[in-house]
Amino acid sequence: GLDVAGCILTYISIVVLEFPQVWELGMFFPLLFILDTSRNVKASPETAEIFFQKLRNKCEFTILVTLKQTHLNSGVILSIHHLDHRYLELESSGHRNEIRLHYRSGSHRSHTEVFPYILADDKWHRLSLAISASHLILHVDCNKIYERVVEKPFMDLPLGTTFWLGQRNTAHGYFKGIMQDVQLLVCFLPSFSCPTCNDFHGLVQKIMELQDILAKTSAKLSQAEQRMNKLDQCYCERTCTMKGTTYREFESWTDGCKNCTCMNGTVQCEALVCPLADCPLNSALTYVDGKCCKECQSVCVFEGRTYFEGQRETVYSGSGDCVLFECKDHKMQRIPKGICPALSCPESQQIPLSHSCCKVCKGHDFCTEGHNCMEHSVCRNLEDRAVCSCRDGFRALREDNAYCEDIDECAEGRHYCRENTMCVNTPGSFMCVCKTGYIRIDDYSCTEHDECVTNQHNCDENALCFNTVGGHNCVCKPGYTGNGTICKAFCKDGCRNGGACIASNVCACPQGFTGPSCETDIDECSDGFVQCDSRANCINLPGWYHCECRDGYHDNGMFSPSGESCEDIDECGTGRHSCANDTVCFNLDGGYDCRCPHGKNCTGDCIHEGKIKHNGQIWVLENDRCSVCSCQNGYVMCRRMVCDCQNPTVDLFCCPECDPRLSSQCLHQSGEFSYNSGDSWIQNCQQCRCLQGEVDCWPLPCPEVDCEFSMLPENECCPRCVSDPCQADTIRNDITKTCLDETNVVRFTGSSWIKHGTECTLCQCKVIKVIKMGHNMCSTAAKEREQDSYTVP
Repeated sequence: GLDVAGCILTYISIVVLEFPQVWELGMFFPLLFILDTSRNVKASPETAEIFFQKLRNKCEFTILVTLKQTHLNSGVILSIHHLDHRYLELESSGHRNEIRLHYRSGSHRSHTEVFPYILADDKWHRLSLAISASHLILHVDCNKIYERVVEKPFMDLPLGTTFWLGQRNTAHGYFKGIMQDVQLLVCFLPSFSCPTCNDFHGLVQKIMELQDILAKTSAKLSQAEQRMNKLDQCYCERTCTMKGTTYREFESWTDGCKNCTCMNGTVQCEALVCPLADCPLNSALTYVDGKCCKECQSVCVFEGRTYFEGQRETVYSGSGDCVLFECKDHKMQRIPKGICPALSCPESQQIPLSHSCCKVCKGHDFCTEGHNCMEHSVCRNLEDRAVCSCRDGFRALREDNAYCEDIDECAEGRHYCRENTMCVNTPGSFMCVCKTGYIRIDDYSCTEHDECVTNQHNCDENALCFNTVGGHNCVCKPGYTGNGTICKAFCKDGCRNGGACIASNVCACPQGFTGPSCETDIDECSDGFVQCDSRANCINLPGWYHCECRDGYHDNGMFSPSGESCEDIDECGTGRHSCANDTVCFNLDGGYDCRCPHGKNCTGDCIHEGKIKHNGQIWVLENDRCSVCSCQNGYVMCRRMVCDCQNPTVDLFCCPECDPRLSSQCLHQSGEFSYNSGDSWIQNCQQCRCLQGEVDCWPLPCPEVDCEFSMLPENECCPRCVSDPCQADTIRNDITKTCLDETNVVRFTGSSWIKHGTECTLCQCKVIKVIKMGHNMCSTAAKEREQDSYTVP
């Protein structure tokens, strides 16, 4: 559906027409009677997107419309645009009597095709505009009016594109009149139908792409085969080294309480699972030195306690004598206590032991006498014995702490890494690694990397960089506008007539304009910059000028810029004079003379457009009410009506500058300022004029560029011929010409490829030669050779 205001809409739908050989999908609007009021006629986003999905990347479509446009109205028939980019827009100008098609090409440039024709005559017309790739045909009232070759339209419509009918937007391009049967048809031809221009160009493009893919794939396949042949000749086994011992791949071994295996050069270990043992009578499980798992050992029972084989125990009598027992053969047997060494500490510092009758001084080092603490476990002295303790960051694999394993603090959440860090496990500990874009401030914390100080940012040179968490922000400096990555100078009053804002409130004016905002046109004629031939007059135009042949002269077809190609018109011989029948026409240089034959009394009347005008008669042209003509002694002289804005009866159509009404003002396309009726300006290489509230724009005329290589200079509207193809924006390619590349592959003109065996050399096939471009430099291939049917590098 459409969002409609200020118009009468009888029916709207999306139509799919199915025929045996053609599929058509399009927007179809049977009747719109559009009033002269504010309105908002556009397809809803949902409906437009459904249609755009079929239109995207298509170059085969037709616009059909039956219309009756109000006399002298300039308005848009339909418009598909996104922001300022007009992807497809058809408009009719009643001010200049022409039809215009606006579109974008694959080079992302805007193009306008102008077709001189009067649609705004308050009469019914049927219009058809068919586009097939670069082929365009315009029919009006079932008559072929124009057929042209144009740039191929680019219909890659972004999201947010809008579809308008009868207007460009809410403020511009209002169509006045009646439209019916408005259709935009996208055609899908089946495979058995005849190919179109679009099909042909698509096939040529695909062939060039396939050629490039084939060349690249062949080169990569050759390199891969060479490498594989070398790999087949050798086998490299990856070994592992642990504690100074080298193990082969897939070899397994036991390391304390872990089973380890060498896998692809990496040691992989897992905790050893001890088997369940059933010990015989008078034995029990206990740890044995040098082994991880418990084993069955004989035991003794003494005074209600169990002792293992070899384990000793002291007993003190009532008199204080020490008796030493040892477990042997399942019995606690008394053994001699031996001679105790002399102690160097006072008796208050002497510590009795449970396994010896000899006392030791407080702080005795039991660990030096031997212990069973293994890897990642350390021996610690207690008051009367030595024990094993796991190192920090390790946990015990058995209750006596003789064997320990690493604790993964990261996986178990037992670390202290703060934000902006990543936890990495290490043997016995962990490490806090800063995330990308951050710098360390201590072992557990990281702060953002100051990308602004280190100049590791993407801010525009006219932007300020502000460091943020994990990145940075770019803000344009005062006087500039943009997103920070790209900042453009901002001029408060704007730069008119195609000027570019290069610094804060500083405009760079295009050729032909001056002033702080490029608002003043340079009159090259009055300022003496131009000297036209005597047979031509200097005509000042917005931004430029041209030498136009004076009345009585016409150009001989050479179109000399200074007017030297102007030659006299023989008005008498061509019948372009106004002499009445009673006078004789005599041709003069730049004019003619109506002479009365000798002895005859002539009236001095004139003939104008087949009608007799009497001498001294004044009249208004039928097709131009703003021009006044008079007959004076056989001569017809016409001039534009003189505008006297003080006269209350002045014709506002002929003198729009005298129209004081606010409703006759026009809003600039940017919406920043308005123009009075009759004002003219330049916008995006188009001449625009405000006429009684309507804005009409048409392309600035450019001279024909008849050359192979041309470029469009920045901030200019017309292309220029250049001799260096590396500078060219447009190249006239002849697809019947081909090149042979360095591998003897045939390349079509215009195709590009990376030179075989290089990464930085781009080659392109031109009509005359192959141009090689490397490291942003262009150079002509030194080797050139021509053949009859094609050109080779």
